[in-house]
Amino acid sequence: MEILTLPFIQHAIMAGILSSIACGIMGSLVVVNRSVFLAGGIAHAAYGGVGLAFFLALPPLPCIIGFSTFMAFLIGALTLRKRQRLDAMIGVLWALGMAIGIILTDLTPGYNVDLMSFLFGSILTVPRSDLIVMFLVDAFVIGTVIYFYKEFLATGYDLEFSKVRGVKVAPLHLLFLVLVALCVVITIRVVGLILIMALFSIAPYISERYSRSLFDMMIKSIILNLFFVFLGLYLSYRFDLTSGATIILVAGSFFFLVHIFETCLSLLKG
Repeated sequence: MEILTLPFIQHAIMAGILSSIACGIMGSLVVVNRSVFLAGGIAHAAYGGVGLAFFLALPPLPCIIGFSTFMAFLIGALTLRKRQRLDAMIGVLWALGMAIGIILTDLTPGYNVDLMSFLFGSILTVPRSDLIVMFLVDAFVIGTVIYFYKEFLATGYDLEFSKVRGVKVAPLHLLFLVLVALCVVITIRVVGLILIMALFSIAPYISERYSRSLFDMMIKSIILNLFFVFLGLYLSYRFDLTSGATIILVAGSFFFLVHIFETCLSLLKG
């Protein structure tokens, strides 16, 4: 319990809570919309914002938010009429964003920042200023999803029926992409852009199998993410491991344990 008195541990816990809420909510929508690759694409494209921040000597998080939101709008504009081309567009912008970030970091004078913190996360070094931004993003995501819950629910399960019922699919699609981009950005500080897809997909995938509604799925995903983050954070501190990778290792192990349990249960019933 003594470690809880350390400021950097308190910041890490707050960052874990805020990112778990965001990933639980938006991860559920991502899984329901079958767009897990989308989160990974935006995450990797966000690296362009990292390079831009250091090249211009600006605070990283606001710069990454702006760049990721721009990329989300770009993906939305390019795939608005051709949703079946979404994966191709994501692949192109994924590579483009990474390339921009790498080139800008190469051009940064006297560049000596540890890129590993953005690639694999650095939850133990989250500053107070980033926590404020993460809180504001969480508040915006929660408020927006509550307001458009019925529309997100309809488009997630039956897009064509939603169009017939008069739901404005195009603006909602753009809003969905922006929300994903915002959640990706605040999660980068926790597990890094390389591992971010796992935190977006593992908990919602498990929760979906035991949920009766989208709301129920979101709540269970948040609880599971909190479990993954806190256990991973404790293990990383206890055994001196990389925090982001440890969190994802815990999530991945739980994912396979659930599958093994379900397989054994089905064999016993059979």
